Amino acid sequence: MSQKAKTANAPAYFSVWDLHAYYGESYIVQGVSFNVHEGEILALLGRNGAGKTSTLRAIARLDDPAITFGEIWLDHQPLHEMKAYQASQAGCALVPEDRRIIAGLTVEENLQLAQIVEPKGWSLERIYELFPRLKERRKQEGVTLSGGEQQMLAIARALARDIKVLLLDEPYEGLAPVIVDEIEKTLNLIKEQGITTVIVEQNAKRALALADRAVILDIGQVVFDGLASEVLENAELRAEYLAI
Repeated sequence: MSQKAKTANAPAYFSVWDLHAYYGESYIVQGVSFNVHEGEILALLGRNGAGKTSTLRAIARLDDPAITFGEIWLDHQPLHEMKAYQASQAGCALVPEDRRIIAGLTVEENLQLAQIVEPKGWSLERIYELFPRLKERRKQEGVTLSGGEQQMLAIARALARDIKVLLLDEPYEGLAPVIVDEIEKTLNLIKEQGITTVIVEQNAKRALALADRAVILDIGQVVFDGLASEVLENAELRAEYLAI
């Protein structure tokens, strides 16, 4: 059965079907399809240039890549028919690699700004319960936090909205292993709340150990879709597509 047929026929909370994306004339995402069930963590992996970040940005309906084709469904809502702000309101949250913490605003102001537009998500009290370090630094300017704390703030800001799927682009980039441990503990707690997560990460072994399932991209196409444990157990697959 083809990848498209499997995706079209399988019930899922979050589905990407036959997604295509271009940067100018460059054909980056070439018919990507996958399903993620509610509360799952999916690792979206591949070598540099495989199309991982482009796939996340296309899902979030951002302007770049400018041209996309295919279908994206989140809890029966057609994200592919939406603008970026509408996809956000529908529960799709992207935490980009550069985190986009707003300069001049404190930690708390960054969180409050995320709640100006409905629908609101977690309360500040609930966020601070999950991120006690942010509570300690709530009056500190967000851009002066450490890299790990900024990553926590970026995730917390997403939770301040009423989200259903969390898209994370390179959340471990530049972080010490002990901080990555904290981020992973947080992501597992978020999973317990029923939030679906898609993580793009160059540290593939860490991502696979965290995830329930994995999708591997190569030159913009899906070459593996299955359990994360299968990838960890398959040295040949890892060597060919992940170089680990």
